[in-house]
Amino acid sequence: MRVVQDKCAGMDVHKRTVTVCPVYREGQRERVQEIRTFRTMTQELLEMRDWPQDHGCTVVAMESTGVYWKPIFNLLEGAFEVLLVNPTHIKHVPGRKTDAKDCHRTL
Repeated sequence: MRVVQDKCAGMDVHKRTVTVCPVYREGQRERVQEIRTFRTMTQELLEMRDWPQDHGCTVVAMESTGVYWKPIFNLLEGAFEVLLVNPTHIKHVPGRKTDAKDCHRTL
């Protein structure tokens, strides 16, 4: 499979939480991915924006079923290339559905 983005992050956005999964490479090592969940209060949203940047991510793909993505999109817009992913595409992926898997699958 061809790598399109070397350093990017996936997000699963909800009313009270945002689950984030940055994916990147450290040197010649295999792909590294981490998952963290942030609350939607201002201080944690600012930390959520900084965390993928600390790993060198320049692209963020987010999945959201409601209107909760709008303030997150506005916060990330100046710092990343932000992609809004259709949640119905993620829903049909086989396996048990969790927020952590959803944010990883958006990539």
